[in-house]
Amino acid sequence: MTPADWRQRFRAGEVRQTAALCPGWTQANLALIPAAFADDFESFLHANPAACPLLARGRAGDPALPDLGDIDLRRDLPLYRTFRDGQPTGTLPDIAAHWRDDLVPFAIGCSLSFEADLVAAGVALRCHASGRSCSAFDTALPNRAAGPFGGNLVVTMRAVPADQVALTTEVTRNHPQAHGAPVHAGDPAVIGVDLSRPIDGLGLTDVRPGEVAVFWACGVTMERAIASARLPFAITHAPGHMLITDLPAQPHGASAWTP
Repeated sequence: MTPADWRQRFRAGEVRQTAALCPGWTQANLALIPAAFADDFESFLHANPAACPLLARGRAGDPALPDLGDIDLRRDLPLYRTFRDGQPTGTLPDIAAHWRDDLVPFAIGCSLSFEADLVAAGVALRCHASGRSCSAFDTALPNRAAGPFGGNLVVTMRAVPADQVALTTEVTRNHPQAHGAPVHAGDPAVIGVDLSRPIDGLGLTDVRPGEVAVFWACGVTMERAIASARLPFAITHAPGHMLITDLPAQPHGASAWTP
């Protein structure tokens, strides 16, 4: 199925996590920010490029991102999260009734985009399968603040065979628009992560004998920035329920991983 096929299914009401869907195409985090805060938010993204690689910024009130495909941002993600005064207030499969003329769209790279390339390189990735996903965690690492936006870094975790950590790092370094190389590998406590507390309870959290916990910066970091700014209103994707774009997930313009 193509990205457009998946977006049509989501527009029709299907709700599912997007891990392992549409390999070879870029998935994106979404943030819809009131125009009064949009420039500061973009400055925050540029100040924290590993967590928040900016793929596209849209126009206030326009639910399209033409650089990423024929997209209706009000309906084409499987699940959204709403915020008031910086705090999450619920999830919705369609935000048409909550759309506002002052909302500015931001699409931010997502590490789900590089998973197919890891598998193609031979990495034994248990979280890359239908109905399975990586997990995300809060850390003790502060973001670089910009305007009212700050908070701490959020990371994703994937359990990787110890003898494939170097390969995993090499492959993902070539995907800077999908968070790039890991920020940490090994003891979660070093970065303040508690593996018993995944965000929203999603994803695989176990690390088996012979595996290493490997952590990447995560776009959910922007939720912590929204909380720190106490925005009166904002909308994001719900974690794990991404925008599937028409942008190929190619490392530095290559067509596929080659060792």
